[in-house]
Amino acid sequence: MVIKTENHPNDLAKQILEQESRDRQALALLLDRHLARNDQILVQKTHMGTTEAFIGSVTLEWLAIRVRYASQLPLFQQKFDQQTNNIVRDADTIEALQQRPLDWSRQAALAQYLAARKTHKFPPVLVVLSSGWVDNAQAAQWDKNQRARQSAAEFTSLDKDRTVGLLDVSDHVSIFALDGQHRLMGIQALMELIKIGTLQKYSKGKKPIGSLITVDDLIEEYHISPGYLQSLATEKIGIEFIPAVVQGETREEARRRIRSIFAHVNLMAVRLSKGQLALLNEDDGFSIVARKIAMTHPLLREMENRNPRVNWDSATVSAKSTVLTTLQALKHISELYLGYQFCHWKPCEKGLIPMRPEDEELEMGTKTLTELFDYLASLPSYQKLDHGKETPQLRRFNHERGGGEGNMLFRPVGQIALVQALAILVFNKDFSLKTIFEKLQKYDGSGGFSQIDHPQSPWYGILYDPNRKRVLVSGRELASKVMLYLLGGVTERMERAQLRIAVANARSVGKDQGISFEGKFVKLKEVGLPPQL
Repeated sequence: MVIKTENHPNDLAKQILEQESRDRQALALLLDRHLARNDQILVQKTHMGTTEAFIGSVTLEWLAIRVRYASQLPLFQQKFDQQTNNIVRDADTIEALQQRPLDWSRQAALAQYLAARKTHKFPPVLVVLSSGWVDNAQAAQWDKNQRARQSAAEFTSLDKDRTVGLLDVSDHVSIFALDGQHRLMGIQALMELIKIGTLQKYSKGKKPIGSLITVDDLIEEYHISPGYLQSLATEKIGIEFIPAVVQGETREEARRRIRSIFAHVNLMAVRLSKGQLALLNEDDGFSIVARKIAMTHPLLREMENRNPRVNWDSATVSAKSTVLTTLQALKHISELYLGYQFCHWKPCEKGLIPMRPEDEELEMGTKTLTELFDYLASLPSYQKLDHGKETPQLRRFNHERGGGEGNMLFRPVGQIALVQALAILVFNKDFSLKTIFEKLQKYDGSGGFSQIDHPQSPWYGILYDPNRKRVLVSGRELASKVMLYLLGGVTERMERAQLRIAVANARSVGKDQGISFEGKFVKLKEVGLPPQL
């Protein structure tokens, strides 16, 4: 009699693990064999609604070489601007337009971002995949009703659910960026920079401007190595393929579907507000310091039993809002006041993402701005907040419902104008904050910042529009100059004369008539300037 013996549990587990290892090795060999080819990509098939798509990844170099702009779809060839890669807009093409014009001024900034920022990241690119037969009405893939017999995407599944497989991207397949054209533009520029060592900057319409960007400049400025730059070509980016035509579609139905997808992608994307960007920005030193001040300074930080004093999202505050300022205004204040000490915190060119400052510099910046806000918090207007008054009472104009003081220090534009003047006095003219605020204490105590909706106020017509009866944001620069003058920062005769003219024009009520600081109608040349502090 044969006695059957059961495998020991440890032996069985070992066999299972060995089989799994062999399966993984077999799968790796299979994938290596297929992925070594340049004519196919491993993808996962997805469905949303009636939209079929394939998600994978490709190298930056592959994307730069293989993907073209949506405006280059054969549908637009007769109305295609070879210089800008944009569609010529006229009565014939306006209905067929699928993309907003490309802004070539962004190309250099995007390329520099990829090259200089080691934490760079681009979202996946959405592309349209079109096979050679799509643009041939006589091709066998179209039936007698001109409906496609098959999809433009040739997908070979590798699993029983037909969701993972290989997508044909051989030479007869054309690929066009539907969403991500500017990402493509930046990647192509990066590849050009790596290949030839220089990059031309362009205007929006692709006219050459400025000096060339060179690899040597990037290496010197951002401390990166040539080897690192070369390695960027093999980095991978996500890519999502949508067939230009799916089975059963006519060419016109396909065009409308692609256009609709593009519209939906853009409509669903909501841009972050400047306040939200300042809240999330971990690279911009001014934003980082502004956030720190907003969260820690007694004048601004959140405390129990009082309303929040910072609006983190919006750029403005309404008359009835209980906040004191906005994060966007604080960032602007941070830029104006700290920009003299830390001018290198700003990107060297518009459009570039700044490099995060060292922690020591951020601490210095925070200390400097904290000192400023300590002085600001000592002003009588802000002291009223600690004695039961709320910001709406202090902000509202007299004619608004509920009435108020009409105090400019409770408007972001007034806060920014004041700090702009203070920065010039402190960093350009060597005034001390102590001396400045001794004057401001008296000025504020006598109501100098209040009732700006009254003709007797120096800010009437400058920060307050008497015709529309609302705050005048466009008057910030002039308000800053007036503040500079009041504090003794305008000493040149010509500068005073120009300021006198600007103030008179702001307070004009007719062709040659204005309102004096006594509230009387006078000739423009008699308006003059308010007395200095």
